[in-house]
Amino acid sequence: MALAMEITWRSRQKMALHMEMTFKDRDGTRYGYDLGRQTEDATRYGYDLDMEMTWRDNHSRFENLSQNLKDHTEKLKHDLDKLTAETLSVYQKMMEDNTKLIQKYKQDLELYGRQLRQQIQECKKVLQCGSRIQIYDTSCEVHSLASHPVKLILATATFTPNIYPQGHLDLAIGKVTTSWKAPSTDHQKLSPYQPGDKGKRAGMRKKLLTETKVVEEWWSPCGILSICPTTDDQAWTSDYSKALTLLGRKGTVVQEVTHMAGINDISLSPTTQSLWACDSKNNILELVSGQLTHRFRTSKEANCICVTLSNHVIVGMPKHISKYTTQGKMVPTKRSARTGKPTVYIPFRIAECPVTNNIAVIDEGDQSHGAQHVVVMDTDFTELFVYRGDIPGYFNPFGVQYDSVGNIIIADHEECRIMLVSGIGELLRILYQGKDLTWAIGIDRMDTVWTKFESKVNLLQYSRV
Repeated sequence: MALAMEITWRSRQKMALHMEMTFKDRDGTRYGYDLGRQTEDATRYGYDLDMEMTWRDNHSRFENLSQNLKDHTEKLKHDLDKLTAETLSVYQKMMEDNTKLIQKYKQDLELYGRQLRQQIQECKKVLQCGSRIQIYDTSCEVHSLASHPVKLILATATFTPNIYPQGHLDLAIGKVTTSWKAPSTDHQKLSPYQPGDKGKRAGMRKKLLTETKVVEEWWSPCGILSICPTTDDQAWTSDYSKALTLLGRKGTVVQEVTHMAGINDISLSPTTQSLWACDSKNNILELVSGQLTHRFRTSKEANCICVTLSNHVIVGMPKHISKYTTQGKMVPTKRSARTGKPTVYIPFRIAECPVTNNIAVIDEGDQSHGAQHVVVMDTDFTELFVYRGDIPGYFNPFGVQYDSVGNIIIADHEECRIMLVSGIGELLRILYQGKDLTWAIGIDRMDTVWTKFESKVNLLQYSRV
């Protein structure tokens, strides 16, 4: 006889249990068995009623946490929808304004056409019947009357999606702290960033390729000591000369901009995508409409420059690093309020981490302060750690960048290699070993590394989502 068993709690008391067992056969006949009220301690059955209450409280807590998380997520969705609606409203207003502009431009062109036709008719009459004086006077009137409408300039906009939003989403949701430990994962996966980790973790899950791929390789049409990839598969370059060169992904020269002084370094704003530069005359400049426009001056020659996510301009000068607004006003930091030993001596290149906002600086140092190294600091320029190579060979950094997950990429000049270092200063791997000296590196939004090896430029892919 096949039986089905049902167990029913009829009462729960701390010192006694009452349980009923019911059996049912195939034809539906039910057979009951009552275990009765037990007088022994409930712990005899391996069950503590205090634990039952603890479990219920714990379960209720998780339900409340889940509801709070859902409510917060709904609010974030609402905020995103509101932000999207506001942006779409701006787009709509711009389209309407452009429509009005084009209609006005058409009307001006029609008026201009009517004036021209009228003048042509008058000229014909004067040429056929008028005297020489009348012809001369008419000619002067033609030059002074109708003028062509001003060339129409329509409002434009750009949208650059954040292709690696996980880190920002983590920050928006908030910090989750649990006592549960997840099982370890593939060692090649970079752990997701948690707020407050200061570079230990990254903003999304990425996986290192077994071998770095060279996706493009071409002879450089110009000297390159600084590379700033743009969002449209191009890159601005400079080399201490008086010129900036915009290169395409295949190495074609797209644009050239000349300047009155040598350009020491360049940086692309991550928020406005505007190019900034520092020159040998202590000038900080912004590229506007194809021309380098002066923004402010520094007290010492600016060796390097970095525009941050907060739209501040960090400038590296001998024995000094300062943070400015885009108008040139000094931004106070805890480090700037202190005196004593400088954090860096000869800053050469600067990069900002998009995850933690830490700053990595190549310090060329001097004989009395040690060999070249990379100093990592927080937003107040307080030193977090110093990376000195940690592997055999002469460490000679010529370029430093952060990738989208907070790892540091270093161009090691003398050893002809590209190094991948974690946000806390641990060498992860040699990304690429070249044969020629490494002069500069830049990284685009897809984490493709633009590298200048002597006379060639290589585009390297080392990870995937």
